[in-house]
Amino acid sequence: MIATTTKQLEDRYEQARLKFKNFLESNNNRKTPERFAILEEIYLNQHHFDAEALYIKMKQNAYRVSRATIYNTLEILVACDLIKAHQFGNNKTLYERSYGFEDHDHLVCITCNEIVEFDDKRVHDVVKDHSQEHGFKVEYHSLNIYGKCQKCHDLSSISV
Repeated sequence: MIATTTKQLEDRYEQARLKFKNFLESNNNRKTPERFAILEEIYLNQHHFDAEALYIKMKQNAYRVSRATIYNTLEILVACDLIKAHQFGNNKTLYERSYGFEDHDHLVCITCNEIVEFDDKRVHDVVKDHSQEHGFKVEYHSLNIYGKCQKCHDLSSISV
């Protein structure tokens, strides 16, 4: 995982909150406490998550939100570039914070679905070099590497 301090998370949350507020206003969407609570939960506590896990977490924290509110808010957050949606090959959409976070890449375990984030300057250099060579303006990149994590690899070696 890419390290981020609590202060950095709080600062990014405040910036994301302002961007969300402006987006809701400019698109004539309601600014409800539930929507902002969902944003706060995502920006201060969540890494990769799915809608159902977020719904359960919100309920555990005594928020009164419906599944429909979760799904609708996630769509809005994707539309205003505050979160990204990923399909890591397990027929489930996972989300992660994106505003104020650098492009990074993922190692995805095909057995247990663990996701490890990594950031490597060499990947950025390759993206930059190839995009410049082809006159391509990169908005963002996504690299997902699929395989088995150490734990799953060790378990499969034992059972053979």
